[in-house]
Amino acid sequence: MKGLTKEQLVARALEEGFVKVGICRPDAVPEAAGRLRAYLAAGRHGQMGWMAEREGWRGSAAALWPEARSVIMLAEAYTPEGDPMAGLAQRDRGVISVYAQGKDYHDLVKRRLKRLGRWLIDQGGGEIKVFVDTAPVMEKPLAQAAGLGWQGKHTNLLGRDLGSWVFLGAIFTTLEFAPDEPEVSHCGTCTACLDICPTRAFPAPYQLDARRCISYLTIEHRGPVDTELRGCIGNRIYGCDDCLAVCPWNKFAVAAKEIGYQPKHGLPELAELARLDDTGFRDRFAGSPIKRIGRDRFVRNVLYAIGNSGLPKLAPVAAGLVEDADPAVADAARWAVARLGRSI
Repeated sequence: MKGLTKEQLVARALEEGFVKVGICRPDAVPEAAGRLRAYLAAGRHGQMGWMAEREGWRGSAAALWPEARSVIMLAEAYTPEGDPMAGLAQRDRGVISVYAQGKDYHDLVKRRLKRLGRWLIDQGGGEIKVFVDTAPVMEKPLAQAAGLGWQGKHTNLLGRDLGSWVFLGAIFTTLEFAPDEPEVSHCGTCTACLDICPTRAFPAPYQLDARRCISYLTIEHRGPVDTELRGCIGNRIYGCDDCLAVCPWNKFAVAAKEIGYQPKHGLPELAELARLDDTGFRDRFAGSPIKRIGRDRFVRNVLYAIGNSGLPKLAPVAAGLVEDADPAVADAARWAVARLGRSI
């Protein structure tokens, strides 16, 4: 390994901008495969078929790349400066999850991972593979095994010295480093994240039914959302931060170092967003993770927010989309008009 030490690796990772580093073996989470299997069997993944398509790799990091000897898990902070829930009271505007208010984290984290990976190869030799959320890797269980934090009752990763607002990246390597001690839960008796959920998406602590999660419904779910859940979405038009925002461990959250995560705009007006066509949508959200859901799904979300606004002045905006070419958008427009007490 050319004399490269773990201490040197950690120091370099922190220099690159990561806020915490941990290492585990690829087989450090043997129970992950069974938990994933049960989750899929219960149908809690909803329309996320990609979770089942690569179940074997997702359930075992060792199976994903058998040659790997160490998994380097890295955390990058995107902690917001203000209260991410404050915008929920501004009913004429749309609330976007904190992580999606700036540049696409996939690009920023992967760029940092690749720089660190190149340094690792130069200094220690071996081979690497880097992953940021788009590969069949269970980052959160691996991060807990590497000692970065633990999966809270909301199933997201949090740490006593990190808080909730972190992205995770992974470097698989054929080099061997001493693993860190895994972290254990420090949630105690707190149920703040479970109690705040508008749609009751947590059947039990440490369990999530994605089919009821607003993040899933506004990002992953295609087609109309069940009418029983639309009212719970409020004015959240991309993702939801409620369960993260109320976590008491955020008092120890580290500040974000990457300026790219700072919001590009203030809270956008629903009326403006509802009028976006495909070109306008792509231009507005170029370089943002929001672009991945496309105009139709996004405008569908905006119309649910309009319907939940209680503002009759927005009814004409929704009425203008009742004949939209996308069936889900047209359905959402009709629902919003009816919700606002107007006839078409």
